Amino acid sequence: MTSGLEAGFLLDRQWHLMRGEMDNTKKSTLLTLGRLLHELRIPYAIIGGVALQVHHPDPRTTLDIDVAVLTPDAIPRDAMIAAGFRQTGSFEHSENWVSTDGTPVQFTNDPALADAISAAAAVNLEGVALRVISVVDLLHEKVRAFSDPARRLSKRFQDRGDVQALIEANPDLANHLRPDEREALAKLPR
Repeated sequence: MTSGLEAGFLLDRQWHLMRGEMDNTKKSTLLTLGRLLHELRIPYAIIGGVALQVHHPDPRTTLDIDVAVLTPDAIPRDAMIAAGFRQTGSFEHSENWVSTDGTPVQFTNDPALADAISAAAAVNLEGVALRVISVVDLLHEKVRAFSDPARRLSKRFQDRGDVQALIEANPDLANHLRPDEREALAKLPR
């Protein structure tokens, strides 16, 4: 399952090099987060683009790491600061951080993700067990994301494409779509 992550790290490296920046990936930040959250016994799930890298066979890049936690108090602020992270923003259901290597990290405490956090499964990356949202929960979250009219249209199209890619890679996933999700899929242009 980590082969998608490794491909993502290669894409990270290429993206940074094309921009004339130093050779960099999200790997060290992801490992640091995984260790930190495990040591502190914080329930969490990696969501978003990194989760897609785990659950989809095609290489995909993403610039940040999205982490779902149960409550705002679950964000290990002191430990993050001690590990070199810096908080860059705070919103109703999320907090933005940046690691020492510049990788953006967004924590979300969206109540709709509570069950997905509980159902997250461990994926091993260099001996670190990363808790990643299940593919079915990822599918539901991607549908919810593209159905949100407050999101930028370009992000909504990306999320819609992610849903399509997940279903194409695993057609049985379509059986997990609720009627309202099927309706939402049908509304967006293809």
